[in-house]
Amino acid sequence: MIIKSAEFTVSNTKISKLPLPELPEYAFIGRSNVGKSSLINMLVDVKGLAKTSQKPGKTQLINHFLINKSWYIVDLPGYGYAKSSKSNRSDWAKFIRHYLEKRESLQCVFVLIDSRLEPQKIDIEFCCSLGERGIPFILAFTKADKQGAPKSQQNMAQFRKELLTHFEEVPQMILTSAENQLGRDDILTLIDGINQNFEVPEYRVQE
Repeated sequence: MIIKSAEFTVSNTKISKLPLPELPEYAFIGRSNVGKSSLINMLVDVKGLAKTSQKPGKTQLINHFLINKSWYIVDLPGYGYAKSSKSNRSDWAKFIRHYLEKRESLQCVFVLIDSRLEPQKIDIEFCCSLGERGIPFILAFTKADKQGAPKSQQNMAQFRKELLTHFEEVPQMILTSAENQLGRDDILTLIDGINQNFEVPEYRVQE
């Protein structure tokens, strides 16, 4: 897939204000500071489209980016960062859960995992929550350039083993690097294939 255009569309916390679900959407989510914004910028080859920060928890809204005027990348708030009030964290969790469960045009969730780390409980729990709700997801392991390939592969294998205690089958795993574009073609080819079969869903405007 060739990326010809990528533009920010809307950022908000109201389901009713999201774009009409008439184009396929691919949500990106992960623990805070996992490299989500950097990965999104790498995929669309537009530096600074998604805002990057050294400060964890910066993304606190749902951000829609229209790609090639035909599909959306959706940047979701990171999970696992506690520097906010309990009520705010609860509101974010409810909002994100509503989006993941109810969004008619959501095709797949890319769950970002730091390839430098052994399996983290919070990541496993989030994957299990998606599985329980029947939400399709792909695992994108980030920051591969920060260490040797054998270590990344080892951590991915451990994550796979851990997931197999909860799932009969493990979703596809893709090793990525925002620095050298590792995994870019794999992700875009996957999205392109899903887009080919997309049909506009029946939907009703949500309050």
